Amino acid sequence: MLNITIRRKAKQFGILVRDSAFTRRTGRSHKPVIVHEREMGVTFIGHSSFFIQMAGKNLVIDPNFARWLVVLKRLKRPGLKVRDLPPIDYVLVSHAHMDHLHRPSLRAIARLTRLECGRAPTIIVPRAVEDLVRRLGYTQIVELDTWEALKESGLEITHVPSQHWGARMLRDYHRGFGGYVLRSGMHSVYHAGDTAYFEGFREIGKKLKPELALLPIGAYHPPSFRNVHTSPEDALQAFLDLGAKFMIPMHYGTFRLSHEPVHEPVQRLLAAAEADGVSNRVFVLEEGKTMIFPAGAK
Repeated sequence: MLNITIRRKAKQFGILVRDSAFTRRTGRSHKPVIVHEREMGVTFIGHSSFFIQMAGKNLVIDPNFARWLVVLKRLKRPGLKVRDLPPIDYVLVSHAHMDHLHRPSLRAIARLTRLECGRAPTIIVPRAVEDLVRRLGYTQIVELDTWEALKESGLEITHVPSQHWGARMLRDYHRGFGGYVLRSGMHSVYHAGDTAYFEGFREIGKKLKPELALLPIGAYHPPSFRNVHTSPEDALQAFLDLGAKFMIPMHYGTFRLSHEPVHEPVQRLLAAAEADGVSNRVFVLEEGKTMIFPAGAK
């Protein structure tokens, strides 16, 4: 029975590899829009990667600029190029999976920031992930456990729970995982990392009240994948549970990680938002485009 299961999963993965290899890569990169230090800028790079400008600081979350994720072809080009980023102050990694912790991308960001301004960014990772980023050029590595926060330079970064798992390989399940809530005096944003729907969204919303929620909507088929990933409808319910003002979807369309049609996640999300009367609060960002939140906007 075990051999049958392994063969079936290998066949399913082979289909993903083949389909991605023969799919034409689309999209183009843009120059980043730089916002005023009192504004918040949110730029979608692709997959779960974002460039965030907040409290006068530059941050990237789960940066992945890979053309190939091991054997899976990238289907959409990154919305920004690493070389076009301004010097980065903080890099946040939600967990150790290779589509979120991409070591070449992390190394490139550290190297270019050091060349541009003479110092490397601070990298923030969950508990027990420090060893994976130790030799990538970051002079300061901060590990956060669940609900632990880093507070400096007018910015608070809190590591929050998710329903997922953190192993990089097969046996390192000791590694932490989760999302982040970033807060300044004027703005706040929640990046969920990878997660299934769970009751924790209500707790995050109650404790930290994020203004903007960046939520994953892909990799939900077959149905068993929803044990660790949200469907579009799950993500919309998470948005409502959080009590956030706005939502931007992520984790779809960049790498073929599951078997739903590539364009289905966004279509289902928009249909669900329309049915719940919140279409004016859900924004699907094109890769490389920036959403700007004015100073004092709530």
